[in-house]
Amino acid sequence: MNPIAQELNETIQKGNPNIYDMLSSKGKNLYFPKGILSQGAEAKEKASKFNATIGIATQNGVPMHLPSVMSYIPLPPDQSLSYAPSFGLLNLRKTWQQHMVRKNPSLAGKPISLPIVTNAITHGLSVTAEIWIDENDVIILPDKIWGNYNLIFAVLHGAKIRQYPLFSSQGGFNLSSFEDTLQQEALNKEKIVVLLNFPNNPTGYTPVKKEGKRIVEILIRLAENGKNVLALMDDAYFGLFYDANSMKESLFALLAEAHPRIMAVKLDAATKENYVWGLRVGFITYGTLLKGNPRGTYDALEKKTAGAVRGTISNSPHLSQSIILGSLNSQNYQIEKEEKFRIMLNRASRVKEVLANSKYEETWDVYPFNSGYFMCLRLKTVDAEKLRLHLLNRYGVGVISLGKTDIRVAFSCVEEEDIPELFDIIFQGAKDLEKGRASTQS
Repeated sequence: MNPIAQELNETIQKGNPNIYDMLSSKGKNLYFPKGILSQGAEAKEKASKFNATIGIATQNGVPMHLPSVMSYIPLPPDQSLSYAPSFGLLNLRKTWQQHMVRKNPSLAGKPISLPIVTNAITHGLSVTAEIWIDENDVIILPDKIWGNYNLIFAVLHGAKIRQYPLFSSQGGFNLSSFEDTLQQEALNKEKIVVLLNFPNNPTGYTPVKKEGKRIVEILIRLAENGKNVLALMDDAYFGLFYDANSMKESLFALLAEAHPRIMAVKLDAATKENYVWGLRVGFITYGTLLKGNPRGTYDALEKKTAGAVRGTISNSPHLSQSIILGSLNSQNYQIEKEEKFRIMLNRASRVKEVLANSKYEETWDVYPFNSGYFMCLRLKTVDAEKLRLHLLNRYGVGVISLGKTDIRVAFSCVEEEDIPELFDIIFQGAKDLEKGRASTQS
């Protein structure tokens, strides 16, 4: 093991040995290298005549560039073309943390790590798996999930996925099934890994406040019974909450410092929150209960995380980070966010209004939704994939089929005035297939 990794491990063990035990074998071996990086940093600070350490080409003291490239970029080369640190731009990390605490008041006064910048949440999840997930670890997920979890955790990292029904028969979060699944897993495992994605993709559901409180209580009970709990929060659609009763804070805010056996990991991004999907700027933040000075332990975790970034993509794009930082610091930022939120809220409200029509009741049920980009229908009379293809080929309408019965509709990309027609077409498509099946049987 590299001596730097050993040193980081010792720091983590002193801060909380349970957290060290949760690290994967790769996570224990990870470190942020010194060598060229530290020498370059020292030269940047002290070299007054020539600095021949930088791994980029320069001209007249700035990054060398093609005018044809810079003609498309409004920022100077040193804010757009040069490498960013593997940790991410320090000012962006600090600013994102400040916004995180503002959006999650329960974090006030709780020591948490400084976010590490990733290439959006997909990369953040993969980095998280490198640090925390060993082959054959089991990850607890609901039965309604973003399909990329299978690629990231099962295919690429060899983990096993165990699922529970997301919704109860009463229509809310299935607390009893969630608890039963965790307790069954705890019979055979010392480390429990649970991924909580709210607002949920594909259903657009966020637990109501009493459900969120109970989720936290269930995880704390596991920790009190001697199990190490790794709680991963995929907060991709955070902030897009359309119902007064739904949680408005991330579960991360309630789990950080909840128990020394709980490691809370928040994965969020500007991607969906700030409508900058292609800029690919995400963050990993840690929260747990630590002994002594938390900063030292978090610093060690940040270095391991930056080491995983360094060992995969080196760093996230400087240009994207600079753009996000500038937007976050803009005096119009909150006004702009509120304006877009209102558009999304109005679309979600219109979907609920349209689907309240009783004419749809024999054709589908509507899964609960109160947030995010999506909602789902459970079809009663036709196959989901057959309906998807029929809608596409006959009516030029695209939706996503999920299994045999479920259709995901992204109202995020449908204008409010077009929502009634969209669902009428889906309804008509289902009726078309019903009639076709009836005629075939006759």
